[in-house]
Amino acid sequence: MATIFSIYLLFTLYYITFSTFYSTVSGIFCEEISEGIAIKRVEKRSHLHFYFHDVISGKKPSAVKIAGPPNNSAYGFGATMMMDDALTEGPEISSKLVGRAQGMYALAAQEDVSLLMVMNLAFIEGTYNGSSISVVGRNPVFDDVREMPIVGGSGVFRFGRGYALAHTIWFDYNTGDATVEYNVYVAHY
Repeated sequence: MATIFSIYLLFTLYYITFSTFYSTVSGIFCEEISEGIAIKRVEKRSHLHFYFHDVISGKKPSAVKIAGPPNNSAYGFGATMMMDDALTEGPEISSKLVGRAQGMYALAAQEDVSLLMVMNLAFIEGTYNGSSISVVGRNPVFDDVREMPIVGGSGVFRFGRGYALAHTIWFDYNTGDATVEYNVYVAHY
């Protein structure tokens, strides 16, 4: 009986020691700080309006094909482009530069022309200088207005969430160049 009691006592001491050590180690890795952050943060909502210029043609394109289908697929399915497109204040490409759309898009549908957009809207102007918004979503390009989700952000847009509305205002069928008006609604802290 004494042996069983000794084993029980050793097990209890081992459990207490291990669980205390484990709590201390995991406490360093993961700390509950939600109350401290909540006091300092106030959610803001911002509306940004700008123009996106996707230039595929010419000597200095802002979007280039990096992958494509092995054969001529319907609607160009599988074609993938890398972009570093200008974001401007006005619809003309010569208007004030406010940022860059950096990322990629791919023709991701076989039955229509829909893109998978994966991009960061990186801003270089005003209070948003150095901040970015991350957009990942479906872009059915021939719809009049397309909605894509905002999945995050950095800088001013940390913890960003919301949506981006895209509306093509100019498209050249011969070159593939386009100007797209964006209205972005983002909640952030």
